[in-house]
Amino acid sequence: MATTHHLSATPQTVRFGAFDAGFPPALTVASGDTVVMQCVSGPAEVMPPPESGLAVPPALRDIHAAVAAGALPRLGPHLLTGPVAVAGAEPGDCLRVDVEKIELGADWGYNHFRPLVGTLPEDFPYRRLIHIPVDRAARTCRLPFGPRRDGAAQPVTLPLSPFFGVMGVAPPEAWGAISTKEPRAHGGNLDNKELVEGTTLYLPVHQAGALFSAGDGHGVQGDGEVCVTALEMCLTGHFRLTLEKGGGVAQPALRFPRAETPTHFISMGIHEDLDLAMKQALREMIAFIVARAQLSAAEAYQFCSLAVDFRVTQTVNGEKGVHGMLRKGLLF
Repeated sequence: MATTHHLSATPQTVRFGAFDAGFPPALTVASGDTVVMQCVSGPAEVMPPPESGLAVPPALRDIHAAVAAGALPRLGPHLLTGPVAVAGAEPGDCLRVDVEKIELGADWGYNHFRPLVGTLPEDFPYRRLIHIPVDRAARTCRLPFGPRRDGAAQPVTLPLSPFFGVMGVAPPEAWGAISTKEPRAHGGNLDNKELVEGTTLYLPVHQAGALFSAGDGHGVQGDGEVCVTALEMCLTGHFRLTLEKGGGVAQPALRFPRAETPTHFISMGIHEDLDLAMKQALREMIAFIVARAQLSAAEAYQFCSLAVDFRVTQTVNGEKGVHGMLRKGLLF
């Protein structure tokens, strides 16, 4: 019988900016169990000032204190909760991550850009940080700017569509400790806004136990994430972790992350060159169609040109992302 576990974000259960096959699990679960993972976002330098009226969650304050004391080393930009080991997972398997529910973990988020990062660093060679209030009941956020009418700004309200920018397993041991900034074959900083509540992410397993981690909560994001951040905020995710031995029937020869929504199958491509990221997303989709529909590669290539949408996931993580969207029911 499946069990639900709870994993809070503490200095002992959080890693700051790193994936590493050598990290011991914070929790071990059975295949099919659900883990409710509290995830917090943001280093101390982007926290709102006391006069803003925006409260920093106690868990995040404790983590910042541990960082300041040198008890929590920082390699990259994201706070990740985990890792969670799944008993019996071995290299060559697939970890199915069903995102069953996403809860908002704070009444605010932030967005910023800074020199030398983002899609247009040459146009914006300075730092700008804004804090954005969140209405948890309405699931909206209110921007501090908007169109000006008669000289007065009309603040914009956006509906939230929360997801986790980072979901991944441990990388191959040979990679050592790697930053959470760049997404790779293990998943990580995918920043794919399609991966909301009710969707599924498939990850190839590289290490015993798989060692799943999540973080980088986003309240809302546009494809591209062009200024380098979305609405960065604390989220709590309910993840059902299911082991599919040998890659699973639904994901034959899984070598790279794939995903599924109620309406679409999703392939992903990641490369520092956006053209090559596109090629990878296309090759991944062709391979998926060939395996599932038993079309020839040439037929699948033509079908992709006729019926699959390829979108720019993000352009700001060093490794750029493209994802392909195949509507369910067209082939299978």
